Amino acid sequence: MSANLRPTGQQPTATYESAFLKACRREPVPHTPVWFMRQAGRSLPEYLKAREGIPMLESCMMPELVAEITMQPVRRHHVDAAIYFSDIVVPLKAIGIDLDIQPGVGPVVEQPIRSRADLARLRDLTPEDVWYVTEAIGLLTAELGSTPLIGFAGAPFTLASYLVEGGPSKNHEHTKALMYGDPQLWADLLDRLAEITSAFLKVQIEAGASAVQLFDSWVGALAPADYRRSVMPASSKVFKAVEEYGVPRIHFGVGTGELLGLMGEAGADVVGVDWRVPLDEAARRVGPGKALQGNIDPAVLFSTPEAVEAKAREVLDAAADLEGHVFNLGHGVPPTTDPDSLTRLVEYVHTQTAR
Repeated sequence: MSANLRPTGQQPTATYESAFLKACRREPVPHTPVWFMRQAGRSLPEYLKAREGIPMLESCMMPELVAEITMQPVRRHHVDAAIYFSDIVVPLKAIGIDLDIQPGVGPVVEQPIRSRADLARLRDLTPEDVWYVTEAIGLLTAELGSTPLIGFAGAPFTLASYLVEGGPSKNHEHTKALMYGDPQLWADLLDRLAEITSAFLKVQIEAGASAVQLFDSWVGALAPADYRRSVMPASSKVFKAVEEYGVPRIHFGVGTGELLGLMGEAGADVVGVDWRVPLDEAARRVGPGKALQGNIDPAVLFSTPEAVEAKAREVLDAAADLEGHVFNLGHGVPPTTDPDSLTRLVEYVHTQTAR
């Protein structure tokens, strides 16, 4: 059973009354909860030391290391939720796709998937394929106590983009060519990836994750009509697959201002917003019944403490009338961020919103 469910007739679990889960459920909170995307590493010296000499994908398969890295920002910044340390391509690697994460480049796929015959390489994901996830989450939930753990996965479109392009892409030429030119193959590819993603999220929830986030990092490259027709069915399938667990489901993409309503419609309980759209306007686009997450510009972290507080104040003011708000960056923590800037930001939000 998930760590945040409250079974009928039983006492609530340790994380159920946390500020983070309350905000996701659009309930009154003691303060606005804060966590950061990419908080588990990159900018922390203790992270760099822990991962020294260990390739990224290898580090994701070492339970004790995963637990340590996931805990580091919780200890240092006092954030309201931990996010599981991993990478969105881990389930693809686990089912045998030949890929690697190259420093300074990102995930690189040795043989891109571009034909119907290639689909056979995307076999089902089993819990045994990612045994290290179950073990690491067991270690984490024991240490986190009342602090929720967020599990995550890459959304079908973003995973498909890496697989079809063979790596990161600015314009997604091969991806869009397949989507437009062979709609049935595209639909079958995304459906297969939805199955794999759903299985990966289920493993995390059943191991003890209190919420899950679906990262659709590249979906902002699409027009709304293309998203609705060619992407939304697969994303909806993922959200539907984990609905029974009762954990909050967060949906996030970059440059998705025109897609916010559709991303909520896909089945998310919480819609992540990047820094390009103010939260009050985002709420209008998403519509009622959803919490929002976001959305300070990560670049402001390199400015003065006063500038960071001013921008944070803007976000909090825009979120004042929201049913539920989880404070976050509008994207991930940049690698060269001063960790103290994040610590001060958490303290500022907590202090300013204490009720």
